[in-house]
Amino acid sequence: MKKISQITFTSLALVLLILSPACRTKKQKVEPVVTPTETMAAPDIPPPPMPADTSVPEPKDFVEPEVTAETFPSDMEELNRYVQGKGYVRDAFYNYDEATLDDAAQAALTASANWLKGKEGAGYSLLVEGHCDERGTEQYNLALGDKRANSAKDYLVTLGVDAGRIRTVSYGEERPFEEGHDDSSWGQNRRAHLVLVR
Repeated sequence: MKKISQITFTSLALVLLILSPACRTKKQKVEPVVTPTETMAAPDIPPPPMPADTSVPEPKDFVEPEVTAETFPSDMEELNRYVQGKGYVRDAFYNYDEATLDDAAQAALTASANWLKGKEGAGYSLLVEGHCDERGTEQYNLALGDKRANSAKDYLVTLGVDAGRIRTVSYGEERPFEEGHDDSSWGQNRRAHLVLVR
């Protein structure tokens, strides 16, 4: 039994001997000590820039600025030139020997109807003049001009413009917009011309 005790004791001592150096040698972190010297001067760092204007702005008023209404000419001739120039009121153009409205003519009359139903155009009535080119007899062109003026009026009424505000007249070939005798001039003369009236 003495031998077993000695073997056990020797084994235990050996284990302790092996483990003890591992426990004793813990690595300790050594912080380096830096001592300032004359050669280690702090770098020159410029101060942050200051804003140029340090005053506090006065609070702004949050009321929306007043929108001024568009001023329309009082003279009717000038008014008609003005609204035509701005595209508020547009003429409808027709193909040769026709009184039906194509897509472009419908778009022009739709823009006119929108303006006439709006706040600015509500106070005006409309005269729709039917015009033709110089080809055809005088009687034929007067009848065709009447059909063109009425097709434009009917379309405006379907868009919501009060029929009581619209009158029509046919001038046939009597009042051409272009004096030429070619397709370009004739195309400008085949129209329903919209004129604002009081």
